Amino acid sequence: MARRLNGEGTITQRKDGRWEAAAYVPTSAGTLKRRRQYGRTRAEAHAKLVRMLEQANRGIPVADLSWTVGEYLAYWLEHVVTPRRRPKTVIAYEGAVRLYLVPLLGGKRLERLSPQDVRAMLGRLRELCLCCARKLDARRPEEDQCCSRGKCCERRLSARMVQLVHAVLRNALQNALREELVSRNVARLVQVEGPRYAKGQGLTPEQARDLLVMLRKDRLHALYVLALALGLRKGELLGLTWDAVDLDTGELSVTQTLQRVKGELSVARPKTRYSERTIPLPPFAVDALRRRRKEQQEEREFCGSEWLDSGFVFTTSVGSPLDPRNLNRHWCATRGRAGLDGYRFHDLRHSFVSLLLDMQAPPHVVREIAGHSDLQVTLGVYAHASTAEKRRALEKLGAVLG
Repeated sequence: MARRLNGEGTITQRKDGRWEAAAYVPTSAGTLKRRRQYGRTRAEAHAKLVRMLEQANRGIPVADLSWTVGEYLAYWLEHVVTPRRRPKTVIAYEGAVRLYLVPLLGGKRLERLSPQDVRAMLGRLRELCLCCARKLDARRPEEDQCCSRGKCCERRLSARMVQLVHAVLRNALQNALREELVSRNVARLVQVEGPRYAKGQGLTPEQARDLLVMLRKDRLHALYVLALALGLRKGELLGLTWDAVDLDTGELSVTQTLQRVKGELSVARPKTRYSERTIPLPPFAVDALRRRRKEQQEEREFCGSEWLDSGFVFTTSVGSPLDPRNLNRHWCATRGRAGLDGYRFHDLRHSFVSLLLDMQAPPHVVREIAGHSDLQVTLGVYAHASTAEKRRALEKLGAVLG
């Protein structure tokens, strides 16, 4: 009988009748450890051994049994999320991990995490007050503390935040599954009820028209035109450069966004690959942009050497990028003058989608212009019939049945 070579592993029969295959393989911690596979027959155990060794030869590590959920999440954030995701997404994921997932699940063994653990964690999240969840009491003077003095603030995490924490865990475990560190994604086995979004926050055609008329002489008039006529997101509007606008052909390309991240303005890629798009410009949007370019040239000449040539379409009066917070302030003042109190700037995008759908524009066309990654977002969040439309539809049915 040929002698077994080092690294081939061993197969033996246990006292309980099962067959055990074992071999030294690399783990996710970077060490070699002896791992065992079991089968009811020798052939089954051998097949599992061969598969485990093939994965080791391809450089795929097995799960380190000493790796906790917290340790894996730290690895995932550093090596998977940070290199691939936008800065704001990284911050959101890091916050969910640090504030919620590590305190509630961090000490559990990664390979032993169960659906019951995930369900219990979500239940605990819904019960936690914000002061406890975010450890705000630790940074407050004693007289301002919440639960540590027996008086709960009664503020809870929103359904959207609970859904986000679950999504972060699900994404992390899906990566662990791809890397064969776990045998299943237990977070996928637990359903989470999402938030109920309020509908009907879009402007009517009359409100949208009156808003643009009111802003006709405002230096940000063209920004509001693009928000209502093209449905551009706030970051897409602020990140728009003249290089991405062709007024001769009447086209605009969304290639980047401008965001405030960790106290600084930064340029990032659009939200998803579907957000990177080229959109035809309606004539009145071309006219608004031509006026904006002329106004910016006048501002440049007035500033002279003080002008900051950032290349953005919408800037401050000295050419520097327009801060999202300043746009928020501008919108708050504008909506008050327009009688639109309670509307968010994002509702202008909502208005664009709703108005196009009300005009019977094909949903797939609306989706491509808006840059939605999923048609269900276009239809589920933005498509809603007005009372008048419902009445007309039922009156037609009544005429047929009556």
